[in-house]
Amino acid sequence: MRRYTVYQVDSFTETKFRGNPAGVVLNADGLTEDDMHNIARELNNSETAFLFSSEEKDCDGELRYFTPKVEVPTCGHATIAALFVKAHENKLNDCILNIKTKVGILPMEIIRRPSGYYISMTQGTFEIVGSLTDEEQTELINALGIKEDDLEKRCPVQIVSTGHSKVMIGLKSRDTMNGIIPDNEKLKQLSVKIRCNGYFVFTFDTDKPGILTEGRMFAPAIGINEDPVTGNANGPFGGYLIANGIANPEGNVFRFTGYQGEAINRPGKIDVEILCKNGKPEKVKIGGKAVIVFRTEIDIE
Repeated sequence: MRRYTVYQVDSFTETKFRGNPAGVVLNADGLTEDDMHNIARELNNSETAFLFSSEEKDCDGELRYFTPKVEVPTCGHATIAALFVKAHENKLNDCILNIKTKVGILPMEIIRRPSGYYISMTQGTFEIVGSLTDEEQTELINALGIKEDDLEKRCPVQIVSTGHSKVMIGLKSRDTMNGIIPDNEKLKQLSVKIRCNGYFVFTFDTDKPGILTEGRMFAPAIGINEDPVTGNANGPFGGYLIANGIANPEGNVFRFTGYQGEAINRPGKIDVEILCKNGKPEKVKIGGKAVIVFRTEIDIE
């Protein structure tokens, strides 16, 4: 019998039952893929993170991420959750840990504050994967139940990525965004065509102090009908804003805070930092706080 410690953590919030929930297994050595699938399915979060020790000299551990249906290459909120738990368990001071993921070895920064730990992670390389055809964009609009005129014209519908691609869809109105009831079957069918499973809908129409954008993210093709606060959407979204000239860096840095999750009563805030070179996004970082909801143990034969 093998015993594993399992945490439930809400990321991008300091309030339990808000933000984005993730499962975390810190002592994952010895778990098989079937074990990880089963644990992720049992916890039924959008993602569960499994932290393994590493024998490689240039990294401090390895993270793998599972939805209830599939393994994914990287996940922002589950990374924040896993590093928050590690900092909490080991009572870490300020440090940087290099963690291996499916998109490379990434630096994760742990900052110890009087109010609690703050976690910042560097994401994978930013890239614009491509644009949708006119036919695909029409399918997307129909699947979201919106109109062509609802789109923010200065924001092209594009697929972007820092390791796990998302479609960027800008809307003029927060009311329109929060009123979306997507046709999940149509989104699943479109995902097969465009080879992208996530749809990040955003708007600049916000009345919240210190917030640049509000958003929602749908990924039914991988079992996530709606994700509350998405690191792998807001991070590349920052690169998208710079790459398309929608936002401009101050010097070589562009920073903003995004807000997501209100429509499903799990609001949270995520900090995004884009480091630029020659006016182009070169490095993407996301950060936020977290709170532990519960800790338990699972025995596996």
